[in-house]
Amino acid sequence: MKLTLHHINLATDRVGEMDKFYQGVMHQERETQGLPVLEKEQGYAGDVAFVTDGRIQTHLAQKDVMAGIATGQIVNPVARGHIAFRTDDLASFKAHLEAKGVPYSDWGNRAVAGWHQIFFYDPDGNVIEVHEVEEL
Repeated sequence: MKLTLHHINLATDRVGEMDKFYQGVMHQERETQGLPVLEKEQGYAGDVAFVTDGRIQTHLAQKDVMAGIATGQIVNPVARGHIAFRTDDLASFKAHLEAKGVPYSDWGNRAVAGWHQIFFYDPDGNVIEVHEVEEL
C-alpha cells in the first residue's frame, strides 16, 4: 500500500480572496489537471478553488461546519481543513487503521465523484484524508 501527499485543504469563508492570494503572492498556478468532480448534491455544496505548485495541490474550500451532519459522518473535513494522501489500496489502509485502533469516517464518494475518501484525526485533532481513485 503506497501513500503519497496529494493535497492540502484550507477551509475558508473567502475562496475568491484566497485564490487571488495564493496565485498572486505565493506564485501558485491555477490547477487544471486531475481536478476532482465535486458531488454538490450529496452533502457538500461549497465553492472550491484549486491551485498548485506543479506537484502538490491546494484546495481552497468554502468552510462548511454542517457538512459532517449533512452526510451523517463524524469527521468533517471542511470545518477546519485537512491534509490529504492518495493510496493505491484503500481497503488495506482501512484494515491498517482498524488494527491500530484508529477510528475513521468513510465518506465513500459523497464529496468527490470517483474518489473513495476516508477521514480521521491525528493525535492533535488535525483531520487527515486518505483516498483512492476509483474506476469510473
